Amino acid sequence: MEMILDVIYDTLIDGLRILPFLFLAYLAMECLEHWAGDRMQEIVRRSGKAGPIIGGFLGIFPQCGFSAAAANLYAGRVITLGTLLAVFLSTSDEMLPIMLSENAGIFLIAKILLTKVVFAVAVGFLADFLFPGKEEPQIGHFCEKHHCHCEKGIWRSAASHTWKIFLYIVVISLILNYVIAMIGEDRLAAVVSDRPVLGLFAAALVGMIPNCASSVVLTHLYLEGVLGAGPLLAGLLSGSGVGYLVLLRVNEDKKDNLRIFALLYGVGVAAGAVVEILGVRF
Repeated sequence: MEMILDVIYDTLIDGLRILPFLFLAYLAMECLEHWAGDRMQEIVRRSGKAGPIIGGFLGIFPQCGFSAAAANLYAGRVITLGTLLAVFLSTSDEMLPIMLSENAGIFLIAKILLTKVVFAVAVGFLADFLFPGKEEPQIGHFCEKHHCHCEKGIWRSAASHTWKIFLYIVVISLILNYVIAMIGEDRLAAVVSDRPVLGLFAAALVGMIPNCASSVVLTHLYLEGVLGAGPLLAGLLSGSGVGYLVLLRVNEDKKDNLRIFALLYGVGVAAGAVVEILGVRF
């Protein structure tokens, strides 16, 4: 019973942490749709070329709310694929607070974060070059699909969007938290440890679990000397907190979602392999 109560408590706390980010993202989209008009959408579209830089640095903050907000903005085609990937790749979820609490050292933390940002921004620009977005912002279509009742005002519409996604995240996260609690973090850790080559693929796969447990396990294993820099980077790059859950819920193009997941997993494994080959140590 105590475990169930802990799971419920942790799930609600994590959900409340991203609530402001969700609301602000939807409010921004409503403002663009109702007030900005074609001129503002054109400005947003053009400024999207610098999006990967902004997204890469925003993602390093210890809040998965940025990835959730980015998923919503991408679904409305307000930001580009490259910007979305930059945010997802740079997001570290619980890594930063854990390292700070363990006195890992500012220099070590800075090197890891900077490495993630470099990969995130580079991949973001490359994605925008290879997959240039030709679609105009589709906020109106997004609102129509999710029945937000925009005619009742932007605040009510943004609140409606936020509430629906918040409930979705809480329900799915509750299930994931319970499953991980039943499995145990020790067993999850065993998947990525003591596997020189397969460890990269396993770490990236663990990182893609839309739950803070993945970044917690990877970070602790690295600090304990069980995990190398390559698998750590592979797992942290492929992970984006609840960003995956939100993207699956709001982006109706399922093939696009699969492409994004494949790209993130591939980048995580490739980046980890590069770090291992070069013998990089954080």
